[in-house]
Amino acid sequence: MEELVQHTARINEQLARYGVKFGIYKNGSFNERLFPFDAIPRVIGGDEWALLERGLAQRVQALNAYLDDVYGEGRIVRDGIVPEDFAYSSPGFLAPCVGLKPPKGIYSHISGIDLVQARDGTWYVLEDNLRIPSGASYPLISREICRKCNPDTFRRNQIVDNRGYGKMLHEVMEHVNCGGINVIFTPGRYNAAYFEHSYLAEQAGVVLAEASDLYVENERVYYRSFTGSQRVGTIYRRISDEYLDPTCFLPQSVIGVPNLMCAYRAGNVAIVNAPGNGAADDKGIYYFVPHMVRYYLDEEPLLQNAPTYLPMFENDRSYVVEHLDQLVIKDTAEAGGYGVVFAGTLSAESREELLGRVLAEPRRWIAQEVVDFRELPTHLAEGDVPRKADLRAFVLMGRDVRVWPSGLTRYAREEGNSIVNSSQGGGFKDTWVLKS
Repeated sequence: MEELVQHTARINEQLARYGVKFGIYKNGSFNERLFPFDAIPRVIGGDEWALLERGLAQRVQALNAYLDDVYGEGRIVRDGIVPEDFAYSSPGFLAPCVGLKPPKGIYSHISGIDLVQARDGTWYVLEDNLRIPSGASYPLISREICRKCNPDTFRRNQIVDNRGYGKMLHEVMEHVNCGGINVIFTPGRYNAAYFEHSYLAEQAGVVLAEASDLYVENERVYYRSFTGSQRVGTIYRRISDEYLDPTCFLPQSVIGVPNLMCAYRAGNVAIVNAPGNGAADDKGIYYFVPHMVRYYLDEEPLLQNAPTYLPMFENDRSYVVEHLDQLVIKDTAEAGGYGVVFAGTLSAESREELLGRVLAEPRRWIAQEVVDFRELPTHLAEGDVPRKADLRAFVLMGRDVRVWPSGLTRYAREEGNSIVNSSQGGGFKDTWVLKS
């Protein structure tokens, strides 16, 4: 590892040359910045990874079953496991998707599950990302550059090779393909994750397309190429639901494909991930995932949620009122680290104001115990220092459920900061999974 640290500046220079940047569109302007890389990796032992693998696969299977159920028979609601008004009032629940079964019954083909490890070694799931989770490209390309800078490090250490992600993604797309080419659908150059879209298209050997490249005719999707139109069988969309099809969702969208949902309903194209997945990765629905595991799989959850309270429930609401200064309050309508408030850091007046907002809109908020998660050694300008870090693990569902033996470790660059999101100024590390 020391050899890699010596190459940190060179590795970041190479990442910059490749265009490994994170774009942020805010206040009407688009800004790009480098996504800082730290060469000290997170290292996870083979036995520990095997447990994480089983727990992650279990969780994603339960979430997929929930999506199939909530857009179908609604058994989990009827049986009182998830309250009806809670399930169907989720901002991510899309009425046009009711009764719509995706190819092979797979809703969440690529899931990004965010975890932290407490100081006692326990792993906690903080968030499930089932819509358009980003981040797989960063450990992929950083590992490639690190390997070139110092190949001996990877010869000496028993590290599981992470270069198979593109092949795994291709196999998932092929498994659900409805007849035609595979396409990664990007909103274009000014999207925050455009580098990832183009890089994954290259790695998976599929076409990168924008809205102007795609059209629907006779309930089939086609790609315009220099050699003529080609039918599209799978679309890995990197566009939010509301912009996907202006004839079905947001009419003002100029980055969607008109009548795409018609082709999807007709079973003529697979969309990865399925529209409407937000019904299961709502921060409030997160509370019920352990119940889903028991309900659909008849198993005990292998991974724990962070202790969470829903203010819409009377007992939980009372707990939040009495222990507000010990809790993290999260706005379920926000993402990317926005809307997260450590109530203990607020003044008494600000806490009262926050509590008023929570009580006024209890469905909008969740409260969680503060997990004192591990800091990892991080090489910054001031030397090697401890910084808070999480892990985004990637679970791919196709012919079977597979967990990519790697992941995106994000770290906070400021001392004491627990928000690690790239949109909040965080950096990233490689994640080494050791062979058993």
